Amino acid sequence: MSPAHSIPRRSMLLGAGGLALGAVPATASTPKEAPALRPGHAPATPPPAGRSKAQTYRPAYHFSVPDNWKNDPQRPIYIDGEYLYYYLYNADYLEGGFGTAWRLTTTRDHVHFTDHDVAIPKNSNSNGDCWSGSVVVDHDNTAGYGHGAVIALVTQAPGETGQAQYLWYSTDRGRTFQPAGTTPVLANPGTEHFRDPKVIWDAERSRWFMANAEGLRIGFYASPDLHHWNEVGEFRRDSLGLLECPDLFQMEAADGSSHWILGISGNAKFRDLPATYAYWTGTFDGATFTPDHEEPQWLDWGFDFYGAVTYPHHSTDGTEDAALRRVIGWANFWDYPHNAPSMVTDGYNGDDMIVRDLSLKRDRDGMYYLSSQPTGALRNYVTAEHHIGDVELTGHLDLDVRSTAYELSCDITWDPAAQPANIGFQLRRAPGGARHLAVGAYLEGGYAYVNRRPTFNPGDGGESQTPIDPATGRVTFRILVDNASVELFLDDGRMVHSHRAFPPVQDNSIRLYVDGGSAVYRNLTIRELEVSANRSPG
Repeated sequence: MSPAHSIPRRSMLLGAGGLALGAVPATASTPKEAPALRPGHAPATPPPAGRSKAQTYRPAYHFSVPDNWKNDPQRPIYIDGEYLYYYLYNADYLEGGFGTAWRLTTTRDHVHFTDHDVAIPKNSNSNGDCWSGSVVVDHDNTAGYGHGAVIALVTQAPGETGQAQYLWYSTDRGRTFQPAGTTPVLANPGTEHFRDPKVIWDAERSRWFMANAEGLRIGFYASPDLHHWNEVGEFRRDSLGLLECPDLFQMEAADGSSHWILGISGNAKFRDLPATYAYWTGTFDGATFTPDHEEPQWLDWGFDFYGAVTYPHHSTDGTEDAALRRVIGWANFWDYPHNAPSMVTDGYNGDDMIVRDLSLKRDRDGMYYLSSQPTGALRNYVTAEHHIGDVELTGHLDLDVRSTAYELSCDITWDPAAQPANIGFQLRRAPGGARHLAVGAYLEGGYAYVNRRPTFNPGDGGESQTPIDPATGRVTFRILVDNASVELFLDDGRMVHSHRAFPPVQDNSIRLYVDGGSAVYRNLTIRELEVSANRSPG
């Protein structure tokens, strides 16, 4: 993936840069109006002076880089009972250094991760540092490095020749890699954008297949051996900005049917659409992907779920489950990559949103879509559970629970014939109430929202919205709150909102609110969450 499209990658990956957080408005009330979806930048304002010495923005249960910088996730692979997850890492980011390496972490449950340091050092050869790509296990030794060798197809951009794809290989189960020479396996044909190769095994045709990001198109290539690639097709879109980080996979739906899915990271802000992971369901014949619908669906409607990658679930014998897939996304965006106070408080800048379990479902209109839920193993990291039960409410209620990292779940119901105007939660609420995150449903406007304006945020606007139908009289909320993020999963997870936000540590209370009527918060439950280095999963 490329950094901000108007700024070279190396400029974006130098040191800490200027630290600026969006200002808290003078009146930080839950919105009753319908604010703009993508407002402009707020004035730069640091966190409040005199904050607690315990201030941290290190997540309690999300993945974060040990130090310095991370950005793009690379699709995890499964070897010997664990998932190997590589990501782009810059070890001297805080000192103003350039470039990225590939750093490795492993997980068995997609929540607890073990660091294994750098697998591909930056600037290892004359082709420069390694950008995004993908990793495969070459079980049949097609590339010539041995059965089970781990092969990485990686973008590098040496000198004047531009971005191209290079092969790296590992014979120690993915712990370290060596370059297969300095010649690209897929050379740049003369285009500015030529990166992010995503490689899969095309079992039907017994060959490797690559999807490559090339500006406003995804190029399709095939190879028998991972060294020699021939173009076989393409997929074009000019309404989603620059296309990056392609993804292609097959999945079994809940009704037993099988479908291909093509995903990309795109930027459709100019259309009041997300800049996250867009996807199409459709058919694939080895050269052409034919979407079921021209417009994509979006895996996330928030502001911070870019460069996401999906990967299959494996049973204990190593076989893939065609009905379950997972996705992990970078908790940041190129409009404001360096606006993170964790550089000051914790000495790093780089988190991911929670790993999600994906299933493919069919709606009443016959459209297939991906349903997201926080990965199942998260239940093993509950440190305290608060069963509040049913709460009938008019106005507001402040809960006794105090926490900065938790999951909140409930159904909210109302009488459609006398619906309230606005319902929801103030989360990470300051002692005086001026700062908070607002998560709820503006029923008069027919949408659910996450509004980060009333607390410290990266400065790229504040509120994301997705439609709901107030006539149903019910909406299900599942909300993940951590030290530097909030994620809203609505109903069955077809709509998700992921946001960075930086509340001070003392902002730890929860308020329920119902404006202009009454509603019932049903089975309201709060589960405090933490993953610690000395705590085993499960």
